[in-house]
Formats: sequence, C-alpha cells, structure tokens
Amino acid sequence: MKAAILFKPNELLQVLDCELDPPKAGEVRVKMKASGVCQSDWHILNGDWPSPLPIVPGHEAAGEIAECGPGVTTVKPGDHVIFSFRPHCGRCRYCSQGRTVLCIGRNNTPPAGLYDGTLRIKHKGQEIYQMARIGTFAEEVVVPEEMVVPIRKDMPWAQAALVGCCVATGVGAVTRHARIPTGSTVLVIGCGGVGLNAIQGAVLSGAGIIIAADLLDNKLDMAKTFGATHTINTSTNEDAAKKVKEMTGGFGVDYAFDAVAIDKTQALAYDALAPGGHAVAVGVSSPNQRAQYSPFNMVFTEKTVSGTFYGSVRPDLDFPVLVDHYMNKRLNIDGLISRTYKLADINEGFRKMMAGEVARGVVVFD
Repeated sequence: MKAAILFKPNELLQVLDCELDPPKAGEVRVKMKASGVCQSDWHILNGDWPSPLPIVPGHEAAGEIAECGPGVTTVKPGDHVIFSFRPHCGRCRYCSQGRTVLCIGRNNTPPAGLYDGTLRIKHKGQEIYQMARIGTFAEEVVVPEEMVVPIRKDMPWAQAALVGCCVATGVGAVTRHARIPTGSTVLVIGCGGVGLNAIQGAVLSGAGIIIAADLLDNKLDMAKTFGATHTINTSTNEDAAKKVKEMTGGFGVDYAFDAVAIDKTQALAYDALAPGGHAVAVGVSSPNQRAQYSPFNMVFTEKTVSGTFYGSVRPDLDFPVLVDHYMNKRLNIDGLISRTYKLADINEGFRKMMAGEVARGVVVFD
C-alpha cells in the first residue's frame, strides 16, 4: 500500500510504497476512504509540533474496517468508521468524568506508535510513525480499536472524514464546551474549517447575532453561507473589537470563539466580549505562542477565558449524532469541501490550504 511520509520538517511529503503489518490484539486494519487536509497536519510538516520522524501525517479521516485483531468487539469487517485522534482508556479520572479528550490512561505509550510501543508501517524495512497513532494519509492503517467510531453506512466518505476533526471541533466548541444559550451573541475569529463549524454550532444553538471575522473576503463570504449574520475583515478594520461592539448595541458579544488562537486573535476575542462574556480558544497554535489579558479588566467585568481541545466532544457519542445532523440537513458539510485530491497530490492540497484558497481539501482514496 502507499503512504505519504514526512522524512524531515519543511520538506515535501513523499508518497511511497510501504508494508503494513497485520493488527494485533485490540487493533483493527482500516481501508482508508477519505482524509481531510488540516492545519494540524501542517504543524507536523513544518516542525511547529516536534514529532518523531519519519511519520505519516493525517488524522481527519473515515474508512472501512478490513480486519480485526483478537479481542476486538466494537467493530467488525465491513463497518464504516470515523477516526478519533484522541485515545480514551475508559478508566482514568477524565474518562470516568466523560471528558475523554483529556484521557491520561495512555500517557505511558508513544503518541505516534501503537500502544505496545511498536510500529506497523514500514518502508524498505524502516519503521514509520503514525501521527496521533493513526496517520491517515495512507491507503491502509492499523490502529487501536478505541480510535475508530462506527457510523451509518449511507454517510458519504468525504463528509464523514470531516466529522472526525473540523466539524467535531467547531460545533463541539459551541455546543459541548461553551453550551451557549439560545439568543446569545457570538463572534467567531477565523473562517477556515473549524471556524465555519463554530458558526454552524452557533446556528444549531439558536444564537442571535453571529459575527465572523477573518482577513480574507472570500472566507467571509463563505461564512455567510454557513449562518454568519455579520462579518468583519480584520485586515481593513484597525479596531475590530470596537466594530463588534457597534454591531451588538455597544455591549460586545456574549461568546467569542477563536479558531486561530495566536496573540492578536486571542486579544480580539477577549476585548470583544461584553461584561460577563466568555472567550474560548479553539485553534491550536505553536507551543511558544503567548496571549495577554488585563487581570484588572477581567476582575471588574467578570470575563471568562477557556480552552477547548477537540471541541470537548465525546467521539463515541457525538460522531454518530453529527452524522445524523448532516443526513437530516442540519449541518452543511458539503459546503466545506472546496477541493478533492488523490494521495499523489497531497502536497498541492497543503499549498492551497496555506494560501487560503479552500475551506477544506480532502484526499479521496479509491
């Protein structure tokens, strides 16, 4: 089978023939059907997130179970599944609380290998790591059973793949993490895949005013099609927070969701809040990024700042619900897919993503 491998940071991915070992106990082999091109993968490619190399990136994906190792009980060959890039042991303090994205029960295992410490993908005898233990830019993968979620079989593959990251993260940030009340005023900063889904989460929650902010007009135009009621181009508005307050009767928003999460966007999310408002960091920045807030202002306005990882979703429960929302036309996933690619064109997919030309590109497998 073929896989896209990163050998050194800031180099192009190489699509190469690889060998794949069969699944061991508690593992499954999955035939890949679709894998989204996400900025988190880019952080691996450019070295922002230190990772063992060589590695197969990719984490937002869907596929079909081809083989099950001994002891697997939750899926069977032929099942359609969405990958979850977070383990959940089911026993640690966070899994027991239902906060599975914070699972610490697998911390003693390598984050880019299987739970027994070994690897399954090889290229000419060289062992290859898998991003988030799944590495979905490959025609087939072997992964832990708990990292696949079975779904209904009438869900289209490309759309199913996006549920595994950008849809779950964006919608979940609003509905699962912040749990915004009906009628809330909302700001979403960054209108890529995650931001557009935060807008959809606000629509699902019955938000009143939904303001989208981005540097690019084409992304703001797209935001309107996903439910934004107002837009702000932050490249042409010197004081975007002031503009937000003008749009909300002088108060600011009740909730701000930052899908970029760098210093400037974090400051905007905080400054645009009304008293008592809640700013949520949703995007994942590089580890050395820092943000600043005024503790003085925070005390006297009772503002809240929090972070959400993976939208605080519970994949086993939430993925099937999100799939149903799509099938029942409550979520627009079709509109997220700007381009599809073959695996051989993966580097072009990253180029277009970083140029801001797509909401989401998806690698589609035969």
